Amino acid sequence: MFGIWPIGGRSTAIKLQDGGVWVLASTPLDAETKSKLQELGPVKYIVGADSVHHLFLSEYKKAYPSAKLIAPEAAIERHDDKDLVFDGVWGRDPPSTRYGFEDEVSRSIFSGVFLIAHAFSQIEHCDPRHSIACANHMAFHVKSYFSGFLNKDYSKSDISTSKFQFNVGPSSSWLYPRAIWALGRDKEAMRRDAKTVSNWDFDRIIPCHGDVIETNGKVAWNKVYKFFLE
Repeated sequence: MFGIWPIGGRSTAIKLQDGGVWVLASTPLDAETKSKLQELGPVKYIVGADSVHHLFLSEYKKAYPSAKLIAPEAAIERHDDKDLVFDGVWGRDPPSTRYGFEDEVSRSIFSGVFLIAHAFSQIEHCDPRHSIACANHMAFHVKSYFSGFLNKDYSKSDISTSKFQFNVGPSSSWLYPRAIWALGRDKEAMRRDAKTVSNWDFDRIIPCHGDVIETNGKVAWNKVYKFFLE
């Protein structure tokens, strides 16, 4: 992040009731990812979560050409492959548009976010059947350690400890809620969308960055977004 902070990344796959697979495609489509997706079933939906997580959408669409590709308008504008065809565009399509997975995977579009001199939409998703929320930049759970440099500490990393901890996640109760508040350029829109997620039925949060919050995920969300939920 910003070229100095290695925070890692995660893609998330949800198996739908018809046997198809919904994929939030945030990381390279490497051999391990391909193997897991093949194990789960045919990929039916490829989702870009925001205007930042768009780098690997072409890889997924090439590998799964029959899958529907859906992303925010800002992601399409920033993506290098201008010939890539999208089947759905959040921010361009009418808000009531349904792409086929909505009965199983809910979404909330955070349109009031401002980060690093530009505004961008963030899409949060929820699979209530498995009590799971999928989060991107709206819910980090990353620990970094400073010892001459910043490095990562999450479940699949072999880098672990150093001297000074700086935690960006629900346990950093003083810092993170204030950082989230500062990101809200449109406070009313942020309040509306934060409440939408808070009203979902989930216990587990799978973030794009950092360790999975295995339980009490809604408690963590409400803690981080407390200034918008009060």
